[in-house]
Amino acid sequence: MVMTRNAARILIALRKLRRQPIGFGVYKVWAFAVLIGAAAAYAVIGFRYSIDLVSMAAFGETEGGVVSGASSLHFLRAWAAPVIGGLVVSGLLYLADRFNWLEGGRGQAVAEVIEARAVGGGRISLRAGIAAATVSAVSLGAGGSAGREGPAVHLGATIASLFSRYFGFDAKQRRALLGCGAAAAVSASFNAPIAGVLFALEVILGNYALSVFGPIAAASVAAAIVTRIHLGDFPAFAIPDYGAAATIDVPLAAMLGLVCGFVASGFLQATERLTLGVREFAQRRGVSYLLLPPIGGVIIGLIGAFYPEVFGVGYEAVTKALRGEYAIGLLVILVLMKCAATAVTLSCRFGGGVFSPGLVIGAFAGAAFGGILGVLFPGVTASPVYYAMIGMGAASGAILGAPISTTLIVFEMTGDYSITIALMVAVAIATLITQWLCGRSFFHWQLSRRGYDLSEGPQGIILKTTRVRDVMEKMPPGAPLPEDADRLETRHSLGEALAKLNEAEEHGLPVVNAEDRAVVVGYLSRVKALAAYNKALIDENIEHHT
Repeated sequence: MVMTRNAARILIALRKLRRQPIGFGVYKVWAFAVLIGAAAAYAVIGFRYSIDLVSMAAFGETEGGVVSGASSLHFLRAWAAPVIGGLVVSGLLYLADRFNWLEGGRGQAVAEVIEARAVGGGRISLRAGIAAATVSAVSLGAGGSAGREGPAVHLGATIASLFSRYFGFDAKQRRALLGCGAAAAVSASFNAPIAGVLFALEVILGNYALSVFGPIAAASVAAAIVTRIHLGDFPAFAIPDYGAAATIDVPLAAMLGLVCGFVASGFLQATERLTLGVREFAQRRGVSYLLLPPIGGVIIGLIGAFYPEVFGVGYEAVTKALRGEYAIGLLVILVLMKCAATAVTLSCRFGGGVFSPGLVIGAFAGAAFGGILGVLFPGVTASPVYYAMIGMGAASGAILGAPISTTLIVFEMTGDYSITIALMVAVAIATLITQWLCGRSFFHWQLSRRGYDLSEGPQGIILKTTRVRDVMEKMPPGAPLPEDADRLETRHSLGEALAKLNEAEEHGLPVVNAEDRAVVVGYLSRVKALAAYNKALIDENIEHHT
């Protein structure tokens, strides 16, 4: 009798489980997450080898030895490398613009991935991804002062978008797979699978929903496995022994966070103002954007010929700073030179990201800070190596506006978890200072230039991207409207429509096409507009919390 009751309970449980909304789509997302992770890892490996090939031609060394290579070259040869690279970049941008591969003839990185998630339905053009990666490989290999991780994330997201388009995923699944591609790229770039997951959730998707955590983790792990098979399993930086840290080093790390916050803010503001200034100058003088990369190359070459540490991604310079090979005064100069070279690189349309420059700037600032403490309080505080690692996380986290994932990236890049408390304190303070002075991260500034404000959540994006044609009641063409009658156009955004309805003090307005503003093609009521807005908010909330 007891066995019969237990069997009945099991049957009832199985029937309930079968009715749960867990269909093939869930397993399909997981399966493709693994495929995307592996494919993105191979793409990132190929991207890194491409940078090395260009760097060998420009400096006689791979990207990992660009400082040594540039230092051994004649002044004019070192100066000419980014100039020639700028000419090649201009040619690539011209071709990409002519064939409509890159919109506006500009490189693409993390901001474009965030834009694709927020307003593009998770879609990124394959041609745009390949063109952007090619531009970035030439830029970085020729000495452009930028990072390889931003273009790598864009490349990983491009692969994810390709899979999701051709295998019938809906918009929600496409966004999740976009995060998988980004996580895989970060994991492969840094050998940091945990940080890859958190970067995708924190920066790309902007949420920590359980429904996307699993596939993103699977993609990140798959990418790490592929990368370790081909490139080995070791941290990006070999950390010298720096001895034990004392209790006093935690409040001193907080002071370093304050310093890095001001440095990161200065870098962001310099990059923003220089970018806007270059664009206004080019428009006012009628200078083609194709001339900007060679002009930028001239300036970068002049800086790099004297301070080769600014060339390229900069990981060799970080390694030298960790080994204590730079004097305090030189470290301070290198902070300023790296900020200047990176601002020129990004404003003159070279390809690349900002994470690696953030690491380099932070390492220089932290090593200088630790060196000063060593002079003032010999034998009392930790060595400059300790503060250089903390500076790496504080500066890069403040620049990216991603304190959580950046902290994990530094842990996994260095393989040192003993700096946990001090690093978290410094990153938090640096991020707080930067948000106070700048109000937004580098990625959000880039998006704001295109008319998108993601700082206040999804509501602003919904109002800007939902069009009247998507929510109006369609009507057969009717009698022409009088010229002075209020109307909406099908291309207007939902935000514009609601503003127009409030201005006209109407419950609804006729809708026309922009081509013929006299012929009514639909009608949009205030009630329907608000209902569409509320539904979009509810759908967004469900996606972010399930």
